[in-house]
Amino acid sequence: MSALIRIAGVVKESIVDGPGIRYVVFAQGCKHNCKGCQNPHTHSFEGGSIVEVDSIISEMKRNPLLDGITLSGGEPFEQAEGFAQLAKKARGNGYNVITYTGYTYEDILRCKHQRSGWDELIENSDIIVDGRYEENKRNLMLSFRGSENQRIIDVAQSVELNKIVQIEIF
Repeated sequence: MSALIRIAGVVKESIVDGPGIRYVVFAQGCKHNCKGCQNPHTHSFEGGSIVEVDSIISEMKRNPLLDGITLSGGEPFEQAEGFAQLAKKARGNGYNVITYTGYTYEDILRCKHQRSGWDELIENSDIIVDGRYEENKRNLMLSFRGSENQRIIDVAQSVELNKIVQIEIF
C-alpha cells in the first residue's frame, strides 16, 4: 500500500533545488520555524493536502526530463516514514534523491533509531542538505542552500567513511 504524506505543494520542474531538472515535494509541517524562512506557509502541521506516494511517482514518470526528486519543506523528517517510502520508490525508478532538513546530520544519526522512519529516509537519500536556515548567515552566492551553516552532504560517502563528507554541487 502506498504511504500518505501531507504536502504544501510540488514544483514539477525545478533547476534551483539541486542539480539537473528536479521534481520538488514540499512537506507540510515544520517545528524549526527559522526566522526568514522562504517557506513559512509550510510550518503549520495543518493545511496542505494529503497525497499518495505512488501518485507522485506516477507523475514523475510522465516527465522523461527529470533527473531526480528533492524533498524540502517544511521538514521531511517530521513525516519520515512516508518520505522514506517516496525516496525509496524514486531511487527504485532511477531518480537521485536530495533531502533538505533543518536538523543537522549529527542530530539525525543520534535520533535515527528512536524516531520512526528516520533511518530509512537517510538511507534512501543520496544527498542531505542539513541545518536550520540562519538569516544572519544568509549568502546568495551559495549553491542550493541559503545560509553558510548549511552543508551539502554525500550520504553514501559519509556512511562508508563513517564521517561527514561535504560536497559542492552545481
